[in-house]
Amino acid sequence: MFSEALDGPVGRFRCQLVVIDGPDRGRACRLGSTAVVIGTAADAGLVLSDERVSARHAEVAVVDGRFAVRDLGSTNGTWFEGSRLERAVVAAGATLRLGRTAVRIEPEAQPLDVVPSQARRFGELVGASLAMREVFAVLERVSASDVTVLVEGETGTGKELVARALHAASARRAGPFVAVDCGALPEGLLDSELFGHVKGAFTGAAAPRAGLFARAEHGTIFLDELGRIPPSVQARLLRVLEERVVRPLGGDRERTIDVRVIAAARDDLDAEVAAGRFRADLLYRLGVVRVRLPPLRSRREDLPLLIAELLRARGLDDPQPSGPALERLMAHGWPGNVRELRNVIDRALALTPGARRFGELIVRVEPGAATDDGAAGVRSDLPFADAKQLVLHEFERRYLADVLARAAGNITAAARLAELDRKHLRTLARRHGLVAGDDGDE
Repeated sequence: MFSEALDGPVGRFRCQLVVIDGPDRGRACRLGSTAVVIGTAADAGLVLSDERVSARHAEVAVVDGRFAVRDLGSTNGTWFEGSRLERAVVAAGATLRLGRTAVRIEPEAQPLDVVPSQARRFGELVGASLAMREVFAVLERVSASDVTVLVEGETGTGKELVARALHAASARRAGPFVAVDCGALPEGLLDSELFGHVKGAFTGAAAPRAGLFARAEHGTIFLDELGRIPPSVQARLLRVLEERVVRPLGGDRERTIDVRVIAAARDDLDAEVAAGRFRADLLYRLGVVRVRLPPLRSRREDLPLLIAELLRARGLDDPQPSGPALERLMAHGWPGNVRELRNVIDRALALTPGARRFGELIVRVEPGAATDDGAAGVRSDLPFADAKQLVLHEFERRYLADVLARAAGNITAAARLAELDRKHLRTLARRHGLVAGDDGDE
């Protein structure tokens, strides 16, 4: 967890070079123990495409908490506060001008040292592990403020639950909570969805439409899959965050907004910035407080508590789950995290109607690991036909298990959802051991 907004020990802090103006705006490079060369050369620490910048234009080194800047004999010079320099020592926050490019020395977000919370839940998030109680401590501190929060973590760790819990615990709880999956919308539609459009802004815009930022007025907007936002939308989003105004597509008037922003990403955004795919200035603006949710495999001690909570929400009260089924769950790798656990519990309840305790449930877990998108692993060590058959077999089993869970174990209802003949679905389900051998509905 990192913060620019909460109190904590200061000490020395790490900084980064961020391009804030010019052709490479948004590119960044971390400053460390060795000097960083800025230039157009491929081996420079901060590579620029500005034709007015020399191959090895300047270098910046950290010296006793300050920053030594040296021009490396560039053609157009290195400028600071209107003066051309050969050598200078500057502080964090200084902006250097090289050709048409402006580079600022900005502090990175710092690790936040907080005392773990004594609570075992925050909103719908539950956990007694140290990792989760540290997360709860941060969320408790920032919930009452309007500070922007960036929630990071693997798929299924509960990032949207964090956003909803922060909204519910804030003074904006009476306002709207608006969630948008930025990765599920194409670039043109995402622009319109976020910022709105006026009539005639594009083909099909028959009427004006308020964007999600406008619809979240006096509330909270949750931007999920932040790392999938295309560069053009990143630029517009940065301006919204900096100036708190939105201009709909095709419009000539701006509207002031009063919205809290919570964002989430499963990607390593620092790596995306280093690769030039995500703007460093946008990450800096969004990551005022950064919270990383731990994967379920790193907090297995929370499994009994999570299972009890999921069972209670589904009408089965068993505060202390135990037995062989729990041991199997404790040994599982949980590539899908809490979302996968929820599916396992739902499937077990659907396949064991009438169960009153966890120990009575037929618990099945997926063997092996899965990728983030839930696809079965591809076995390149097998012949093509065998590897293909294995993937199809795994898909078939997972699909049938999930559709049966959605239908509460009812074969007829599951066949209707899957648009399959009832007898054919039962035959497939029996092949995978998902239903018993009789012909009656489960």
